[in-house]
Amino acid sequence: MKEIYDIQFVENLFDRMSGSYSKMNYITSFGFSEKWRRECVEEIEIQEGKTVVDLMTGMGECWQHILKKSNQNSMLIALDFSTEMINKAKKNKTKFKNSKIEILKENVFQNSIPNETADYVISGFGLKTFNDQQLQKLAHEINRILKPNGKFSLIDVSVPKNGILKVFFMFYLKIIIPLIGKICLGNNETYKMLGIYTEEFQNSKKVHQLFTIPHFEVEYVSYFYGCATGIKGRKIA
Repeated sequence: MKEIYDIQFVENLFDRMSGSYSKMNYITSFGFSEKWRRECVEEIEIQEGKTVVDLMTGMGECWQHILKKSNQNSMLIALDFSTEMINKAKKNKTKFKNSKIEILKENVFQNSIPNETADYVISGFGLKTFNDQQLQKLAHEINRILKPNGKFSLIDVSVPKNGILKVFFMFYLKIIIPLIGKICLGNNETYKMLGIYTEEFQNSKKVHQLFTIPHFEVEYVSYFYGCATGIKGRKIA
């Protein structure tokens, strides 16, 4: 399974998925994805006039929630390495003409964001594409770009603990979603990866463990019976 965490593999995957990713993400989560994004952002209570970094921003699906508390002094830095996702993010930017948004096509591990830039770091549904070593690097990268007392909130689709719900949810992810992808989009192989990544990821408990580093206060968060999980925390001054 090592190849599924290769940076080039993941980049190519999201390039292929870009045309339908938003719809399929909504279908995959039974429509909960938008609610979970909002709740993920609300965990850290973003204030006006602050700088937010949205890692693995995709098409900018979290922006409407992040920018609710923005003003002329606020800044959103959105980063993703997928060319096609970034192209769609640039189109999405036109909907927020009164907001300062900087879009970076960069790898999260090799980015140009200066040290201690961000008051807040957000990431929606990108964790499952990282292995343990990469998650550990992500923790240190977020520590680097966060200001002292800065906050972070990360979320991803997960495998619920409840036995019946787990069987139904994973059958849906591994069988139904690829079938929908084939019928509606002519592609089932790409969408098989959603179930594979989710099954390998399980939930954010490993993320919580790997983010328990010096300078971080971190808390595990579960959404809707564990169908999505994440972490939230603060960089200690």
